[in-house]
Amino acid sequence: MAAPSTVGREQDAQEVVEQELKRLHFEVSRLPIPDAIGDDPLAGVPQTSYAGRGDVIGRLGADEGTSLLLNGHIDVVPAGQPDLWASPPFEPRRDGDRLYGRGAGDMKGGFAMAALALDALLAVEPEAIGGSLTFLSVIEEECTGNGTLAAARAGVLADAVILPEPTDLDMLLAGVGILWLDVVLEGKSAHAESADRAVNPVDLALRVVEHFRVLEREMNRDIEDAMREVEHPYNINIGMVEAGDWRSSVPARATLRLRIGHPTSWSSADAMSKVRATIEAIEDPWLRAHPPEVLASGFRAKGYAMPADDPLAKRLADAHRAAHGTAPAGVAMGSTTDARLYLDDFDTPALCYGPVAHDIHGIDESVELSSIVAGARTLARFIGGWFARPEDAR
Repeated sequence: MAAPSTVGREQDAQEVVEQELKRLHFEVSRLPIPDAIGDDPLAGVPQTSYAGRGDVIGRLGADEGTSLLLNGHIDVVPAGQPDLWASPPFEPRRDGDRLYGRGAGDMKGGFAMAALALDALLAVEPEAIGGSLTFLSVIEEECTGNGTLAAARAGVLADAVILPEPTDLDMLLAGVGILWLDVVLEGKSAHAESADRAVNPVDLALRVVEHFRVLEREMNRDIEDAMREVEHPYNINIGMVEAGDWRSSVPARATLRLRIGHPTSWSSADAMSKVRATIEAIEDPWLRAHPPEVLASGFRAKGYAMPADDPLAKRLADAHRAAHGTAPAGVAMGSTTDARLYLDDFDTPALCYGPVAHDIHGIDESVELSSIVAGARTLARFIGGWFARPEDAR
């Protein structure tokens, strides 16, 4: 957390990752993200220039035989209103079993879990990695997935992938489709004294949001099988609203910045079409004469699901049971992870397993330190077993 790694500022934190991987005897390299990655059909809309930004790759073991990839994202979301935090969000604070700070849970605690597992495994069994183990620290998981996509396109793949995301020590097997959109509404600006004769785009935006709530309810009436245990998997989140520059002026334009969680059966194009159709159905003469722009602005992520009886899930569950005496649950969430790219597009089994986190993306985000240790016990057993029994790898 002390190395803030919001989008565009990841490289100081990547230096920390690089040094830790070197301490664990990985061979470390950097992978630049191609400027043209946004043209890839699997990419999200880039958020800023990739100059000076990239992934960190650590490699350990042989270049052949059984392989495993650990994938973590170093980027974190902004801290929001720092004055609402109990302590500065980018200064780690420990209180009992909790470590507080932006990214403590999502997902730097997962990096710590993986490093602890590898440290313990290699101390006890130095020859445990009987194949190829790769540790990949990526950027832009929180907004595009382009860091993982660039690595996969460059051949950074393996027989299977574990992502140490915060999962409360359960196995996260499925996620919804995610689309980021901007809806730009045009109004008619004026002095506030004649606001009754102007057209305020904020008022228009409120009407549009009301209709989005109808679309959201429609999505949640027919929940796909993979999401049955999730109470409300599909959400249309109004993450940002931008309008105006003076309170005594009617704004000329308002922008809604949306994150849409949608069914796996929909493509990103389907989701955008649903949004457009929802706006077009609003009975408003101004909106009909001045249709809002609907622009893709980040994620264009498909939904994904891994079967609970996949060999990778069974082997991780066995490792957790050996460490803790009980089996972890296989769960789904109304969110996404970079596991989707491996499962949907690179024919590679992938799942998330990581520590217990609280208030991720919220105020006073934290991770339970004991869960980092508990997860490391599972992961060390899993990695050792993965290479010890290569015949069971797929």
